[in-house]
Amino acid sequence: MRVEKRRRRESKTDYRLRIELLKSDKPRIVFRKTNRYVIGQCIESENAQDITRVGITSKELLKYGWPKENLGSLKSIPACYLTGFLLGKKILKKGKQECILDIGMIRSIKKSRVYAFLKGVVDSGVKMNVEKEVFPDEKRIKGEHTKVKDIFEKVKESIKHEA
Repeated sequence: MRVEKRRRRESKTDYRLRIELLKSDKPRIVFRKTNRYVIGQCIESENAQDITRVGITSKELLKYGWPKENLGSLKSIPACYLTGFLLGKKILKKGKQECILDIGMIRSIKKSRVYAFLKGVVDSGVKMNVEKEVFPDEKRIKGEHTKVKDIFEKVKESIKHEA
């Protein structure tokens, strides 16, 4: 049995989508989520070999003022937005201007964590072709429905100044 069939059967790789993303010849912003964190990476492909240029997890928000007592909320919509914002700032430092989104086998649901992450990347200044109606509402991004509403702006400002 070949590797492709195994990875497709395990729902890890959609090869048709991967070929289309590679044909675009643009860096990919990859979004992945775990049980505790979200992961964002900027990946370029050379000769079908992926090279990670920038990679962060939402755990890095702790360095920018995210309270340790809210450690369990590092995969919330506000944390996803801030992780995307931080990734976007780091991508711009590397000189990349335009990217495409790669969410892999994650279901594409409007106004979800994936699109909060993407809005953070777009708000940081990275150019991406995306429709605005897929983004979550501004109130949800700022965390007005959660305990993190007070710290959102503080963390965003420290990311702007440091990253």
